[in-house]
Amino acid sequence: MTHQSDLIADDIEAYLDLHENKSLLRFLTCGSVDDGKSTLIGRLLYDSKLIFEDHLAALESDSRKMGTQGEKIDFALLVDGLAAEREQGITIDVAYRFFSTDKRKFIVADTPGHEQYTRNMATGASSADVAILLVDARKGVLAQTKRHSFIASLLGIRHIVVAVNKMDLVDYREEVFDTIAADYRAFSKDLGFSDILCVPISALEGDNIISGSDRTPWYDGPTLMHHLETVDVTDGRQAAPFRLPVQWVNRPNLDFRGFSGTIAQGTVKPGAPIKVLPSGKTSRVKDIVTYDGSLDSAVAGEAVTLTLDDEIDISRGDVIVTVETPCEVADQFEAKVIWMAEDPMLPGRPYLIKTANKTIPIIVTDLKYKVNVNTLERLPAKTLDLNEIGICNISLENQIAFEPYGDNRDLGGFIVIDRLTNTTVGAGMIDFALRRASNIHWQAMDVDKTARAELKHQTPAVLWFTGLSGSGKSTIANLVEKALIAQGRHTYALDGDNVRHGLNKDLGFTDADRVENIRRVGEVSKLMADAGLIVLTSFISPFRAERRMVREMMEDGEFIEVFVDTPLEECERRDTKGLYKKARAGLIKNFTGFDSPYEIPKQSELHLKTQGRSAEDCAADVLAYLERQGYLSRS
Repeated sequence: MTHQSDLIADDIEAYLDLHENKSLLRFLTCGSVDDGKSTLIGRLLYDSKLIFEDHLAALESDSRKMGTQGEKIDFALLVDGLAAEREQGITIDVAYRFFSTDKRKFIVADTPGHEQYTRNMATGASSADVAILLVDARKGVLAQTKRHSFIASLLGIRHIVVAVNKMDLVDYREEVFDTIAADYRAFSKDLGFSDILCVPISALEGDNIISGSDRTPWYDGPTLMHHLETVDVTDGRQAAPFRLPVQWVNRPNLDFRGFSGTIAQGTVKPGAPIKVLPSGKTSRVKDIVTYDGSLDSAVAGEAVTLTLDDEIDISRGDVIVTVETPCEVADQFEAKVIWMAEDPMLPGRPYLIKTANKTIPIIVTDLKYKVNVNTLERLPAKTLDLNEIGICNISLENQIAFEPYGDNRDLGGFIVIDRLTNTTVGAGMIDFALRRASNIHWQAMDVDKTARAELKHQTPAVLWFTGLSGSGKSTIANLVEKALIAQGRHTYALDGDNVRHGLNKDLGFTDADRVENIRRVGEVSKLMADAGLIVLTSFISPFRAERRMVREMMEDGEFIEVFVDTPLEECERRDTKGLYKKARAGLIKNFTGFDSPYEIPKQSELHLKTQGRSAEDCAADVLAYLERQGYLSRS
């Protein structure tokens, strides 16, 4: 005899199985300010009967407090969780919501409409399959609509829904909808979308969201919810070649060594031949391990640990791939970059990028152009400012395994991190490897730095004198070099003014040009140190990031930062070149100490305080340091 409790348990189990096996769709809402994105999501949740009674009561109460007309509910309050958003009636942060219908599970990202929060929209788009672009029927396609469309295209979204909202405010006129739909299709024809559905809706009134509306008899397309439940977003990841970015080497004891990560694409089975990139070593899969036991196979999206037949060297940051169709390996790329920081992106400045499984130093070697997202016009640029999008060449410290972002988001996407503050400042998408990355190789030479230094009886070093204009850098460096020459040492001096007459005569004094100036001088200094010389450089070099970049070019102990610390007032009093006077008069722009910053060294090897001391005394301190540290001890 079957008990009622058993039937209930069976029903619950069947219900859970049904929901567990439903497909998941990730989508975002975006568009211009006050187009009704949050209201639309609230309406979806409300009409889908996915709001608990206590939550609904609180929503009705909040709606009355916010002054909603009549008995209507302010659906946006379901999503606008931040106090600042409720007070201003806008969305600032990215708000994620989960809901489910009988046919599908959904994760929706409600993204901001204000231009200054475009970076937040890019965050929401990075994992979405579908983008719903809200367009106010009264305003039509706006600049922010175009901006969000372009970013959605860059981030690999191929399915677009243009939800023409607030149709109730234009009396549901067909010609209004048709004009907006035609305008949008004309603008987006080159953005690479697979399909574009235009739907006339009223998020406030509920037209064409869950069910069709009698007020738009001229529209015979699907409702918004029907489209979300049926749109095919399968990307072929499971059928694609196997890719597993290694995120962790699992070594709980001496008897087990596995490689853990989430499968980016493809399928893997025990016995499958694999290759590890970038090393190129090969093996076979021995076992697929999970918390619940071993698997007969695993597919894209599953987190697994692989054990191999051979004890080959694999580290976090490597990628395990199929032997027959491996991905590429390179260290220089063309990439699209969305800049997300208040401080501009400066080519030549060192940053970090974080891929699916690796953090690695990079330099943007060239900003080829930036894109006007309203017209898609290519514009010349030296820097990228907040929310701007540019096409860049980037150079990595080491090779990585990759695929173009359009083919594989996991292996083609990255974020950019500021090395000093550790904050995320940009997002990037790899287009392709630069050909020179695979054609240029380091040529081994028989005569090396050690041999050249032994011949000169000295230890190579780069003395990097930094400080404000007029601080005495060049004077002190000149005295140090004269003393070294008198001792029979082999030196070379690089001075800021002199270098700008030749090597760097094409550079100005913007922040971007200053960064490139120091990068070039750093490379020359590295070559001279490789020749066994003691190099003395005198450059303002105002930014810590660039001084750190040059330090990292050198071997340990080879870079000696000398901070010539002279107060601005004293530098201005000296004003040997008349630069401060011109800066005060507004005749010189981007002058360090006035309208361009100088970042004081935090841990320099030598800190020369010049107040009340002669240049000769300061030079003596430098020579004493070199002697004390053994740079002059070879015989």
